Amino acid sequence: MSDRKVPEVDRAAAARRAVERRRARAALKRDLTMRVVAPQSITAQAFDDAESVAGSMRITDFLLALPAIGVGKRDRILAELDISPVKRLGGLGVRQRVTLQRWLDERFPAQTPRSGRSRLLVLAGPTAVGKGTVAAHIRENHPEIHLSVSATTRPPRPGEIDGVHYFFVDDAEFDRLIAEGALLEYAVVHNRSRYGTPRAPIDKALSEGKTVLLEIDLQGARQVHAAEPSATLIFLLPPSWDELVDRLVGRGTEDDEERARRLRTAKVELAAQSEFDYRIVNEDVATAAREVVELSEATAR
Repeated sequence: MSDRKVPEVDRAAAARRAVERRRARAALKRDLTMRVVAPQSITAQAFDDAESVAGSMRITDFLLALPAIGVGKRDRILAELDISPVKRLGGLGVRQRVTLQRWLDERFPAQTPRSGRSRLLVLAGPTAVGKGTVAAHIRENHPEIHLSVSATTRPPRPGEIDGVHYFFVDDAEFDRLIAEGALLEYAVVHNRSRYGTPRAPIDKALSEGKTVLLEIDLQGARQVHAAEPSATLIFLLPPSWDELVDRLVGRGTEDDEERARRLRTAKVELAAQSEFDYRIVNEDVATAAREVVELSEATAR
């Protein structure tokens, strides 16, 4: 019998692959917990490829990553679905896949877009997801779309131009706009600065038959929807939670305290994505912008 040993280099490579696999699963669980991805998209990946990262995730870890599910509730769900706690998603049988999918669809129903769409589009999403960058790409490449310019009381960031990126105003001017009913929506963002959307330019553009895009925060999107229920709501998602954190840290415009505050807000914002008609993942700015434009073109038909 051969007494051959596994080469040291092979063992080291296998150990590295195992570590990378665990990190990938941990990142996937964070994305589920932060609601960056829908649980149905994870099960679809797992059922399509049992060897994928999603396929290798244990059913126990998958359920615990879902909102409002603790250990006790997890165990009751597994018993109800007749799934062993040692199972991995990719290893579920046909019947187990069907029952799990049915349970997910009942608990986390997918948003069904309205059949009729408005020429008023609202683009929102969590902090640092790149809403402004996507909107700027649309401004530069699609002049047929009227991009609303918000008013804000925060100071300009490097490179921002008054009247192009924002109307930078002081608190007294912002109060005047509110008192005169000149804002379609306004809100305090991140417990600090106020943002609002001037109404007159939007009304003028819509009256001329143009499509209008509002790039605003979650609070503003809700206000616009309340004032204009026909508005088409688009939620911009990051490719992953880790990528969102990297983008916020990488842009270097906030201190540690402000970054922590914005990440707490981002968790709340991500949880509200089901209120929107469409979701677009901003993995590539040009691609995300094109998808927004395609929605705007559909409204004009």
